[in-house]
Parts: sequence; C-alpha cells; structure tokens
Amino acid sequence: MWRIFAKRASLLSRWLPLLLMMGVVFFASHQPSGTLPDFGFWDLGMKKGGHFLGYAFLTLLAMRAVLDWKRPYLAAFLIVFLFALSDEYHQTFVPGRNGTFVDVFIDMSGALSCMLLLRWRQFLLLQENVKR
Repeated sequence: MWRIFAKRASLLSRWLPLLLMMGVVFFASHQPSGTLPDFGFWDLGMKKGGHFLGYAFLTLLAMRAVLDWKRPYLAAFLIVFLFALSDEYHQTFVPGRNGTFVDVFIDMSGALSCMLLLRWRQFLLLQENVKR
C-alpha cells in the first residue's frame, strides 16, 4: 500500500512542475498584445529571449518528468514541440496576438540547447567516472 502511495507521490513531484510551467506559459500567451510590456529598443530581444529561455526551462522540467522512460530525450522533445505548436495556435485566438512558426523555431532552439547542455553534462560526468 505505501509503495503505491510513494510511486504516486513520485509521479506527482516529477510531473507537477512541468504542468505548472505549462500553465504559466499558457497564461502569458493568453494576454492581449495591448497588455504586454514594451521594452523599447530591447523589446524584440527580450520577448524572443523569453521564448528561448522559457522553453529551455520547460524542456528541463520535461526531461525530469520522463527521465526513466525508454527514450527520455525524444519524449521530452515531443512534449515540448507539441506544446509549442499548441501555444502558438492558441495565440491566434487572442486579440492582437498571432502564432508564428518563427516562435516555434525559437522555442525549439531553446529546447534543443537545453538538451545539448544536458547531454554534455552527462558526458562530462561519465568521463569523470571513467577516470576514477
């Protein structure tokens, strides 16, 4: 009985942060363009950089959620890619906003950068263990 509870708690602790972050992204995407802050000269860089970093973090949470799956990198990539597509589609219904494939590309650039950093870290840890 306790083992089942522990497994559910573990599942919840792995998936809840990802789902909460998805909720934050959805909420931010639901804001009409008139309510978005204007960063002046830095506006485009800040907003596209936010896409990049937000989806890098989303990927980190997705990797954490599916770490024990057979193909965690592929699973996390698909989760984040499908969410990015759905988020951009959702924005087409928000006044003053539009969904673009450029944003999906930026989102997935952040996701892939995160995955490359995770693989590099994994490689370094393996090299360190080999030296011991």
